[in-house]
Amino acid sequence: MSWHQELLVSFDLETTGTDIEQDRIVTAALLRLEGDGRPVAKRSWLIDPGVPIPDEAAAIHGISTAYVREHGRPPATAVAEITEALADALRAEIPLVVMNARYDLSLLDRECRRHGLPTLTERLGHAPAPVIDPLVLDKHVDRYRKGKRALQALCGHYGVRLDGAHEAGADATAAAGVARRIGEKYPAVAIPSPRALHDLQEQAAAEQAASFQAYLRRSGDPRAIVEPAWPLIPYQAEV
Repeated sequence: MSWHQELLVSFDLETTGTDIEQDRIVTAALLRLEGDGRPVAKRSWLIDPGVPIPDEAAAIHGISTAYVREHGRPPATAVAEITEALADALRAEIPLVVMNARYDLSLLDRECRRHGLPTLTERLGHAPAPVIDPLVLDKHVDRYRKGKRALQALCGHYGVRLDGAHEAGADATAAAGVARRIGEKYPAVAIPSPRALHDLQEQAAAEQAASFQAYLRRSGDPRAIVEPAWPLIPYQAEV
């Protein structure tokens, strides 16, 4: 059987913003899903990030600073639990589905460092793998399709139900559904080995970053260099 017919674990974060070096986790969800998509276990976390949640972020996920200060857990405790839960799944060789893994896993890595905790890489003894990223897969199998590729757009394109967008559990469920649909539709990525699929995505992500960087240069766009590393952007210690 291919990976899309087997057990998956899916992960999602909602955060204070989009900067992996500065922003913080507000909520997280980790779901264990059978081969037919049925959820068999779910863990979720609500965290007081220790900083105000910007209005722009609260408008997206609906969680305010006042709410997390009253109901949220201490960040160090929750981040340690989240990271160990991911490590447990990957130690068992259960593929980890993360939409735009480069963002979620890198931000989690920085949160670990912020709180003096072992990172996911340190817990595993190697970079996180096997990871399945619906964003990277979609760009790989349907490179020239026009339009947006955010999770809601991918759900619409692949016919996956998304109830409650920007709620971590709903997004994690939908991301796994999109990944499975890609595996069903495209035999080229419906390979038996999740590790081989991980390697394929690592190469695909690097190619996608190079292609986008070339586009930026042609357009005269001054934006920063696109990071090719996947599924985790390496940490650069300040000099």
